[in-house]
Amino acid sequence: MNGAAWHARIACGREVGAGFLVSARRLLTCAHVVRDSGKEPVTVAFPGRADLGELPAAVAVHGGWREGATDRGDLAVLELDRDVPLPPAVFAPPGAERGHPAPELIAYGFPRGYDEGMLASYRALPGPLIAGEWVQLEALTAHGQPLAGGFSGAAVTLGDGTVVGMVTAVAGARDVRVGRMLPVEVMARYWPGLGELVPTPGHRADALRRLYALVRQAERTGLDCDPDRLYASAMDPFDPRPEQGFGSLWAAAAYVQWEVPDPAAVARFADRLQALLDDPPPRPSAWSPIVVEIGRSGAGADQVTVEVSAYRDGRRHPVGARRLPRTAVRGYVQERIDEAFTRLDPGAEELLTFVLPREWLNEPVAHWPCSADDPTPLGCAYPLVVTDRSRHRSGRLRHQLSKKWRKLDNSPGAPLHRVDCGTRERPPSLRKKLREDVELAGFAAPPPAAGEHFEVGLNVPVPVLVWPRTGCPGDGHDGPCSGTAFLDRLTESVVGVPPAELPALVRELRETADADEDPDSHWAREVQLLWDDPRCFPAPPAALHSPVG
Repeated sequence: MNGAAWHARIACGREVGAGFLVSARRLLTCAHVVRDSGKEPVTVAFPGRADLGELPAAVAVHGGWREGATDRGDLAVLELDRDVPLPPAVFAPPGAERGHPAPELIAYGFPRGYDEGMLASYRALPGPLIAGEWVQLEALTAHGQPLAGGFSGAAVTLGDGTVVGMVTAVAGARDVRVGRMLPVEVMARYWPGLGELVPTPGHRADALRRLYALVRQAERTGLDCDPDRLYASAMDPFDPRPEQGFGSLWAAAAYVQWEVPDPAAVARFADRLQALLDDPPPRPSAWSPIVVEIGRSGAGADQVTVEVSAYRDGRRHPVGARRLPRTAVRGYVQERIDEAFTRLDPGAEELLTFVLPREWLNEPVAHWPCSADDPTPLGCAYPLVVTDRSRHRSGRLRHQLSKKWRKLDNSPGAPLHRVDCGTRERPPSLRKKLREDVELAGFAAPPPAAGEHFEVGLNVPVPVLVWPRTGCPGDGHDGPCSGTAFLDRLTESVVGVPPAELPALVRELRETADADEDPDSHWAREVQLLWDDPRCFPAPPAALHSPVG
């Protein structure tokens, strides 16, 4: 223990405990030692360097301990107001305290009356962690210093001085010489920054240093990055998935280090993060689709196949496929969409795309709630479009649509071609006009009422079709035409909007309508957008797998 000046005495109000230096400015201790830090000052003293005096410190990280004797997360990171000229503690690999025979473990604490400190000699009992959190400690002799008040927060070290854990609890009864410690791998659960300091079997030290240096850089530069998506994009399909999301990049990096068995995962995660730091797009120029494709199953009029996929790096990533009765489609889609979000690249601009049979194109998918617990309509929560399954799988139309989109890439906006209620234009004439000159067509009536004119729009390479799901019944109605009013408002709304941004515009229109005092009367309440850019969806292969079950 000679020369281990990194051991510290921590005082906060009437509470006295121990701690240990892990960097030039940061120390670890128990959260319960500094429980009154909001009311009382925290001071740090190093018995091995009395000349440094008492130094003020602040709680920089709290492990979440809630003041109960058996509460988890009894860890706090203290930060000094200046660096101290002391080498910090060095950590042993996880599990080093459980060798055979059990090694002697030393704790340096500050029981009452011993401000300079006392040593206690213990060993770790073999067996599982208590409640997945603590290692039980047992005294090596019945005559030495017991773990007592003042040892909380003390580093537990091997004979060579390397740290294997931290004392968090001492025996409550007199002459009972047991205690508990948080091992290093559990401490890292509550402060992920510890990960780069602990040698981890299977991981190279330089790989861990690079990983955490990138995390610090991302934090310092304010990188806009969803840690859940970053993790999903870097991991293989069979790597473990956390039950809950990550609260930070630090937490995601620590999970990769401690929970993912593949050592190469650290490099993959770091590479993904490096790419984002090198080229952080403020807003992706291309959409990242989540595609829900519904088709006839051939097993009866009530049975359909449903396939859900996410597109990342231009590749289709299957999420699920199943044959279902029509009444079960919505619930299945809600679950799979939520899962599909984990497959998108970090920062990707999601686009929900429903590829539907022609008879389903007027289905109110934009009004489906996000989940059983969230009634927000999907079309208000996310940009949502539909497209026709036949044209989605037509090589001819995909080729022609791609050519039109290349011309549209630099377009400041496309004028709306109106197909008004009761139009007398012959379908062949409309087909010629739409094929040659039109990128955005609006219909005054929904598909069943628009009839053959709408079929023409589907069978030519018009990238965008818009219509009201309800309202105008088509020819022969009396009074003002709601479809004409719809097209008038739509024409005003799309002026100057590039076609690539129409999904975002329509989401805003839907949200405005939903928030209106009389949403059912708002002109955009039932807007349906068919938006078809084949470059977002590489040519689909055959079915993902046999959709049964």
